[in-house]
Amino acid sequence: MKNILIIEDEKDLAELLMFNLEKEGYAASCVHDGSLGLKQAKDDLPDLILLDLMLPGMLGTDICKELRKDPCTASIPIIMITAKGDEIDRVVGFEVGADDYIVKPFSMREVALRVKAVMRRFEHNGTVPVRDVFTIGDIIIDRQRHTVESAGIDIELTSTEFKLLLYLAETSGCVQSREQLLQKVWSYCNTGDTRTVDTHVTRLRGKLGASGDIIKTIRGFGYKIEE
Repeated sequence: MKNILIIEDEKDLAELLMFNLEKEGYAASCVHDGSLGLKQAKDDLPDLILLDLMLPGMLGTDICKELRKDPCTASIPIIMITAKGDEIDRVVGFEVGADDYIVKPFSMREVALRVKAVMRRFEHNGTVPVRDVFTIGDIIIDRQRHTVESAGIDIELTSTEFKLLLYLAETSGCVQSREQLLQKVWSYCNTGDTRTVDTHVTRLRGKLGASGDIIKTIRGFGYKIEE
């Protein structure tokens, strides 16, 4: 049974989320304070975190940053929940390490689908032999250690940025449409909002520095890695 931690200061909403997630077969717990939520995340190491942006004690963005710094919690999937719907808020959420983003008000069905999609994205399929290390130009990607080096420098990536880079490396030389990337990296069936892909590619290139040029834009279609 997968464990989900809900860090949300609206108690009624937190209880409703917990009730509906338990109906879906998850074990869920909730905390209403940011600082306590961070502590519980580090103590319990849940399989996924639903994290409100505006919290007493500590902001959701700061919690996200702290979790991504700690090797024990760096790979826990995080879905940000917020009343804010502006694109800049979504970008900030992704920048600090969120893997998905839900804007209030939302339906419980949407939450369940997004949780399933993110969980599916992070499950390891051990039935197919996989290559553990990719070296492309100055970039070294280590699947098992979940690390990336660019020109000898360790690069900090969010979980989604790492998966995006890894997938492009696995399909090196092949063009991947934005819709394909949403399906393969984000596990989205609804491929309407492809701006998410563009935002992540831009930030990924920036983090990789000069080596980021290996990610080529195919105008009007998508991206591919090419040395």
